[in-house]
Amino acid sequence: MNGRDISVCLIGAGNMGGAMLEGWLAGGFPAASITVIDPQPNPAMAKSIAQHSIRHEASIPKNYTADVIIIALKPQIMDAALPPLKAIIGADTVSVSVAAGKTLSGLEKGLGDTAIIRAMPNTPAQVQRGITVCVGNGKVNDGHRKNVTGLLKSIGQVEWVDDEILIDAVTGLSGSGPAYVFHMVEAMSEAGQKAGLSKQLADNLAKATVCGAGELMHQSPLTPANLRKNVTSPNGTTQAALEVLMDDDGLTRLMTKAVAAATKRAGELAG
Repeated sequence: MNGRDISVCLIGAGNMGGAMLEGWLAGGFPAASITVIDPQPNPAMAKSIAQHSIRHEASIPKNYTADVIIIALKPQIMDAALPPLKAIIGADTVSVSVAAGKTLSGLEKGLGDTAIIRAMPNTPAQVQRGITVCVGNGKVNDGHRKNVTGLLKSIGQVEWVDDEILIDAVTGLSGSGPAYVFHMVEAMSEAGQKAGLSKQLADNLAKATVCGAGELMHQSPLTPANLRKNVTSPNGTTQAALEVLMDDDGLTRLMTKAVAAATKRAGELAG
């Protein structure tokens, strides 16, 4: 198995599950190898399921197992949802939870003595530009790790950590991080409007600037700090702005507080 020659069962067809499914399909993962289990997939997911003739079940099917089970459910319903999944766990199955805050020990209580990976992806998975960080329990072997890495690479980058406690910080940084960027675009647009630009032009400028800067950073071998310095002329307009953003009470302090708050909340959800 190389990450594509496997059967995948997606439990939960919400925002994260949908983003992952769209990323798999866009990356060429075979639709025939995917089963979605969700009584009420959201409209976008339902459309994708129908368009690609993906097997869809409202409840756990009988006489079925998968190589990889992706559990994309809200943490609040996990305790009730996990035990029935034992019926589709085979001897070589690995279960991957993408629920924020649900610990490996908590997952083991529901799924039993089986291979389990706790993963934190983010929504850019939908356009194959996500990043997922994983940690496994003691039952996860090299084959499981290879299969899950191959599957997740179809939706972006994959990183592994050995210490599960780091997943809370990952959640605070990259899991929740896309929302920070989207809000920054909103803030940039609002600032442009207050400077006299129309809403349409300010929206377009802010969005294009962040998308373009992100792609430049993605393609460039330079560090973000060097890229910043390259567009900052001494005593110029960018320097004037950065003196505000890099002040002691500026963006770094705000972002540190934001990531810490998300990390703390992830820990509170643990169970």
